[in-house]
Amino acid sequence: MPKYVYDFTEGNKDLKDLLGGKGANLAEMTNLGLPVPPGFTITTEACRHFLTEGRLPDGLEEEISRHLSALEAKMGRRLGQADDPLLVSVRSGAKFSMPGMMETVLNIGLNDESVHGLAKQSSGNERFAWDSYRRLIQMFGKTVQGIDGELFDDALEALKAGRDDLDLEAADFQRLVETYKGIVRDQTGEDFPADPHRQMRMAVEAVFRSWNAPRAILYRRQERIPADLGTAVNVCSMVFGNCGMDSGTGVAFTRDPGTGHQGVYGDYLQNAQGEDVVAGIRNTLSLQELERIDKPVYDELMQIMATLENHYRDLCDIEFTVERGKLWMLQTRVGKRTAGAAFRIAVQLAEQGLISMDEAVTRVTGDQLAQLMFPRFAGDADAKKIAKGMNASPGAAVGKAVFSSERAVELADRGENVILVRRETNPDDLAGMIAAQGVLTSRGGKTSHAAVVARGMGKTCVCGAEELEVSTQDRSFTAPGGVVVNEGDVISIDGSTGAVYLGEVPVVDSQVVEYFEGSGDHEDELVRAVDRVMRHADGMRRLEVRANADNAEDAARARRFGAQGIGLCRTEHMFLGDRRQLVEELILAETDAERERALEALRPLQQGDFVELFREMKGLPVTIRLLDPPLHEFLPDCTELSVKVALAGDRADEKDLKLLAAVKRLHEQNPMLGLRGVRLGLVIPGLFAMQVRAIAEAAKAVEGTRAEIMIPLVAAVQELESVRDEARAILAETGVEALVGTMIEVPRAALTAGQIAEAAEFFSFGTNDLTQMTWGFSRDDVEAAFFSRYLELGVFGVSPFESLDRDGVGRLVRLAAEEGRRTRPDIKLGICGEHGGDPDSIHFCHETGLDYVSCSPFRIPVARLEAGRAALVRTDSDTR
Repeated sequence: MPKYVYDFTEGNKDLKDLLGGKGANLAEMTNLGLPVPPGFTITTEACRHFLTEGRLPDGLEEEISRHLSALEAKMGRRLGQADDPLLVSVRSGAKFSMPGMMETVLNIGLNDESVHGLAKQSSGNERFAWDSYRRLIQMFGKTVQGIDGELFDDALEALKAGRDDLDLEAADFQRLVETYKGIVRDQTGEDFPADPHRQMRMAVEAVFRSWNAPRAILYRRQERIPADLGTAVNVCSMVFGNCGMDSGTGVAFTRDPGTGHQGVYGDYLQNAQGEDVVAGIRNTLSLQELERIDKPVYDELMQIMATLENHYRDLCDIEFTVERGKLWMLQTRVGKRTAGAAFRIAVQLAEQGLISMDEAVTRVTGDQLAQLMFPRFAGDADAKKIAKGMNASPGAAVGKAVFSSERAVELADRGENVILVRRETNPDDLAGMIAAQGVLTSRGGKTSHAAVVARGMGKTCVCGAEELEVSTQDRSFTAPGGVVVNEGDVISIDGSTGAVYLGEVPVVDSQVVEYFEGSGDHEDELVRAVDRVMRHADGMRRLEVRANADNAEDAARARRFGAQGIGLCRTEHMFLGDRRQLVEELILAETDAERERALEALRPLQQGDFVELFREMKGLPVTIRLLDPPLHEFLPDCTELSVKVALAGDRADEKDLKLLAAVKRLHEQNPMLGLRGVRLGLVIPGLFAMQVRAIAEAAKAVEGTRAEIMIPLVAAVQELESVRDEARAILAETGVEALVGTMIEVPRAALTAGQIAEAAEFFSFGTNDLTQMTWGFSRDDVEAAFFSRYLELGVFGVSPFESLDRDGVGRLVRLAAEEGRRTRPDIKLGICGEHGGDPDSIHFCHETGLDYVSCSPFRIPVARLEAGRAALVRTDSDTR
């Protein structure tokens, strides 16, 4: 029979798959001899069984009973014992940190009898005992019994009547317990469960169920955490931070998760339990204040923090409780951090000798680098600053103020930028936080829910702006000086300084973009860290990184950003604007002479385009795709032209009549699967020859050119051979050497890649079209139609246009790569769809043995970094 329960003394930090991150780290701290309250962990295997079968696995309850008995013997008290109760917490703990997304229940074991025993334990502290009891009913009712949490919140606010929670007395909490029990009775039809063992069982099942709570599913999707991992459950003997002013609870980081700077960083709240800190219900004290309040505890905490950082070799996020002057460690994990902090910390640790530069590169991600490239507020902007809070997560965010998660989602779905404004956020606000450009709260510290989740998502966040009076009911907030901001008013927030501005503040390029452009301050600490990581990643990567660029401006930026060539030049973009007239003449040509005149008019223009690209990329490969889209895209809209001709009647222009006839002749039910790509080159004589000749003449004009001619939409080797032979003849005639290859974007091409490689010197996988054709849907039509529903149902973990579908499209890519190399061992393999700039897809390209990825110029640094990481880490590594 599987072992489903592990004592904290039995596990270690390497058992995260089985014990979850929290359980594995509690065990590790126990092994290190740190002060951890005794307890045990129920494994993720038990959770998966419960979610699959709808019941606890056989033997689990007996295992829990054995471990509970051992815990009771160790503590000298029994769970819920009337005169001297043992109380426990029941907390979630998945492999990857999901802050606030799943459930926790504290003070399990309290009832109408044991509450008096708890008061006796605490030297007659009745207030503490009844406060703990009301917390149990409140958390249990909301978490386990599914009661609307606002019912409990409203009852507490009514009792406080303007007082702070520290002003409430034992009698107040005793009355609140009765009120809460009444709420439970009214909402469930049953009394609050008094049996401590039933409380614990129900809490364990609730934690298991919370793995599939909507907010947990949404968070996993956002963070790309697999849905089949499940959560462990940690049962831990309670220690109490709400015993009085000599007690408290806190969250600490071994380095600043916002900036990466070393130093004491964290929040502490006297006379409180752990949830009070992250919920932001009271503004916290700094850890420096703890030194003043209780120096021995502070000194011990500093020593433990140093021990943990050296042991984990990384920034550690720590939760602790002080119970009557005794320090207890409740959790540690590798802390979430901002993108800037991630780069600074990785390089700091490498320079301190705690990790290697190889490992430093694996500690940062392309997504984090992309965040650092987002714009920031202009330093000299003439903006009206109306408040200042804590700089919880950096960035520059501008948008309309909204005061509910639902409204944020609604406006964002309409394409509007919003800032979510709350007194404090809670896990139910996750959808709004994802939709918003940034988050602003009037309560809470840098370790509050809003701050932790925003940092994890890379969202701009300002917390604890106490000057703001936020009214979610009126959908407004009031700033000092009587400034009122209503829903829909534009505000700007600066997550780097904590400043809040009225109106829109202009933004400028980030210092990291300036660095890549060659104009940044190399003495800046962040720029120095990024530079060191990028240089090491470039030295480690096997994949080349090219750019998708269609003009000289994009090519120049791409080269500054480190591109090693152009992997995709789309020639159709060169036929737009003023040149559309010449394309119309080509389409309307009725004789060979008319068609040749139109092509000859286009050729020098094309040649000029290519000369500019070759000059910018001198010495580097430039892959030019011959004309790909259907010709109807270059003609007027059929309906508009029909109306124009109809209104003109007998006076209709002859050209309009010809155009209308051409539009109708070229009309296709599904033009994306019609006359386009290589088919155009075979049906319209001279079209591809004109383009190849323009490429050849441009290559002759620019010394050092390495041209590559790519033939699109090939599905059969015979198509490719026909165009290749024509191209080869022109290249020979002009005395130019160039590779001739094809774009693999049709499933049949992937399946017959061995044959196609006989005629192709390179493959470039066009994964945009390959994804459309493999899945059988058009991106333009379906993303808005049903993708959101597919994401909700788990059909997609992420859009297949955002990250490569490894199982389907990826399998075709892998097959084509293998068969292509079997036919032509020296064939060059690359990818030029949008996946070329997606981190996970880049790792797939590395694993599959491709030679290069190609992406938009702005994504080149991301691709360079991820290509380096791909050479150093497995794709399933725990680097989240």
